[in-house]
Amino acid sequence: MRRLLFLNGIKAFEAAARTGSFAAAGAEMNVSAAAISRMVNLLEQRLGVTLFERKANRLVLTAAGRTYQSGLTPIFDALASLTAQIMAPATARVLTLGVGPTFALKWLIPHLADFRQEEPGIEVRITTFGDAVPFGEDWSCGIKLGDGDWPGLVAEPLFEADLLPVCTPRLAASLKRPADLKGPSLLRVAHAAEDWPLWLKAAGVTRVTARGTEFQYYGQALQAAIDGLGVAMGIRPYIDDDLAAGRLVAPFALSVPKGERWYLVYRSFQAGQRDFAAFRRWITRAAAAQPASRASSRRDAAKKDAAL
Repeated sequence: MRRLLFLNGIKAFEAAARTGSFAAAGAEMNVSAAAISRMVNLLEQRLGVTLFERKANRLVLTAAGRTYQSGLTPIFDALASLTAQIMAPATARVLTLGVGPTFALKWLIPHLADFRQEEPGIEVRITTFGDAVPFGEDWSCGIKLGDGDWPGLVAEPLFEADLLPVCTPRLAASLKRPADLKGPSLLRVAHAAEDWPLWLKAAGVTRVTARGTEFQYYGQALQAAIDGLGVAMGIRPYIDDDLAAGRLVAPFALSVPKGERWYLVYRSFQAGQRDFAAFRRWITRAAAAQPASRASSRRDAAKKDAAL
């Protein structure tokens, strides 16, 4: 027989641990912060374990609390997913993807027709987010750029994020060497201030500083480059279709790894769900076919050969 101690208290603790406060947990569970505090206190008494250290204006999980929450959150996520499945119509097959706005416009949407052809019965819903937005409760999976370390999520690498400058063919005609780049014409992305210094250093250019128009997203900077406003720092896979179509060109062959990768991220319980499994197979194949992935494979092979 299962021994479930005070389920309301467990729910209250998990919500407080995940959100970081009794007030936020109370809003989520539609009760007062004081009610959450009482339920957590009662749970601690029944367990005989302290789960939180109460600090001024904040909660700090104890070691026992961290262990308990790391196990509880996936269980509640799986329960919510299972409940949603049985409440949905038998014919409904919906996959909700969380992606950044530029990734959606520059890669995912242009390739979704291929997935639709393979899996016409799955309805794909796309929700966009910024860097600071957490993994959505209703997401089937997400695609994120980073180091692969997102607690509570499985992260599977898709492709490298390589950097190389791009511009119109007309502007490229005046760029014979990296030193010809001029700071005011170098378009910037606010959340990726390190991109231009990283590439310029690799190119051996020491007297150029990016001072061009700053944009919030890569997609805006790339559109500005297409419109002839300047040279944008391209990042793969965003630029692959524009390069193939000739809307943009890379005036220099030097491609520099950003030091991060694109990852497919999801909660572990999603792995066994058939619609997510179908999307996972498709995007893994699609990513492997990208120029960035092929270039990465060549670099890895070269490193392996050099080590022999």
